[in-house]
Amino acid sequence: MTTLLRTVYQRELFRPGLLGLFINPFFIARRGLYRHIRALGHAITGKTLDIGCGLQPYRDLCASEAYVGLELDTPESRARGRADVFYDGTRFPFSDNEFDSLLCNQVLEHVFTPEEFLREAHRVLKPGGRCLLTVPFLWDEHEQPRDFARYSSFGIADLVRRCGFEIEEQHKSVDDLRAVVQLFIAYVHKKTVTRYTLVNILITAVLMAPCTIAGGFLGWILPRNEDLYLDNILLFRKPHA
Repeated sequence: MTTLLRTVYQRELFRPGLLGLFINPFFIARRGLYRHIRALGHAITGKTLDIGCGLQPYRDLCASEAYVGLELDTPESRARGRADVFYDGTRFPFSDNEFDSLLCNQVLEHVFTPEEFLREAHRVLKPGGRCLLTVPFLWDEHEQPRDFARYSSFGIADLVRRCGFEIEEQHKSVDDLRAVVQLFIAYVHKKTVTRYTLVNILITAVLMAPCTIAGGFLGWILPRNEDLYLDNILLFRKPHA
């Protein structure tokens, strides 16, 4: 795969448009996350820490003036080569009140001690600073064996407040029949995925894209169910003392 094609492919994995319908088996979930992050990214300003930055897919959706990507120090994250700083999974290697904003996308479910993690986030965030956090509610196990939790809207809100933050906005992503369709597509993907990207794209286009399109139509015409959804999105801040 050429560099250009790889760039387009990676973009469609996290910020899928029309092309993503045919190459991204997680189109429904990722499209939902993208829309929420795009809508709230204006609140992430100043010096920003992206905790668990991965491939940094949403970096330019934020209004940050300076950006630092933080990753757990593993061979996989080193190989990706996108993080600016690596850490041991306990204490963030930064000073108190160092950052104006935080971004944490689909990371908390992989943290075995979430309260300690969020208290570290609280420590490095300036008073008045904001954090944009996303975390799954309805999803299969992934990145095994480092998959430890799922959070209801009530559970994640209580955890965030216990760690000293004030919630400004809280949303549920994909709270309609598309959530069920996405889980079915994820099941098919796990049973058909190969080592070859082009083969996987062909399988997605033939088997999964029709399901994605049908799910979008059914999600549009049938009633929503706010108790069954894919992801939590929260915007919260560290209050002034």
